[in-house]
Amino acid sequence: MEQGFRHVRVQVSTPGLAGYGAGATRANPAAAAEAVGPTNPGAIWESAPYVRIVPKLFEHLRTKLGEEVELLHDVHERVTPTQAVQFAKDLEKFKLFFLEDVLSPEDIDYFRMIRQQCATPLAMGELFNSPHEWTPLIAGRLIDYIRIHVSQAGGLTPCRKIAAFGEIFNVRTAWHGPGDVSPIGHCANVALDITCYNFGIQEYSAFNDRLQEVFHGCPVMKNGYLYANEAPGWGVEIDEKAAAKYPFGAGREGGERGKLNGGWGEVRKRDGSIIKQ
Repeated sequence: MEQGFRHVRVQVSTPGLAGYGAGATRANPAAAAEAVGPTNPGAIWESAPYVRIVPKLFEHLRTKLGEEVELLHDVHERVTPTQAVQFAKDLEKFKLFFLEDVLSPEDIDYFRMIRQQCATPLAMGELFNSPHEWTPLIAGRLIDYIRIHVSQAGGLTPCRKIAAFGEIFNVRTAWHGPGDVSPIGHCANVALDITCYNFGIQEYSAFNDRLQEVFHGCPVMKNGYLYANEAPGWGVEIDEKAAAKYPFGAGREGGERGKLNGGWGEVRKRDGSIIKQ
């Protein structure tokens, strides 16, 4: 907030469990050297403790920060549909800027049930690939922010059309912009932000020194705002010689399954069943 940010996404670790993108919490630390699988989960997570602890996080933050700071939270589709309904209701009193990905794409019909029971603002879409997913949510006024990953939905032109569609139903944009989106992707996001009437908010991940060595012309963050440069095209040039210094997978520590290929590895419940992520 000292850097000018007025909207902050907050997450919390659930004691004894792994979080998405977090290090593994082994069900059996003594068996760390054994093969990881359904009978010996490497990273475990359960939804019930999670939905109990998150309201405590927001109660603490509102006590410390007051009402002026806008707070966001990402569920990452890891709760059941009925838990999602209750969870959104439980968080309503904390006046979130939005609650993100509370349901999986295959469960989007439950957004209607959430909307009927509470006014918590909802954001969805980073896993979407097809108009069959975002069209009913926008047209039904069942979400407040569309979170599509631009390249996943087909690129700049389709996403500009999606944004224009959202204008009719007062659905604003919040394009997907985490750390695994390249600076080119972030520039595409910013290009949409400055051309879409219904711009809402832009997710931002800082560009480290290595990224800026390879990608010249990254958007610049100043006082909570992201600025594009005025160079032609996306405004970014790739230094291929610099990129050759950093082969794919470089800098990743350890050898946990799934992580060396860009994934997060497996996360399972205590009974061994896989968790979507």
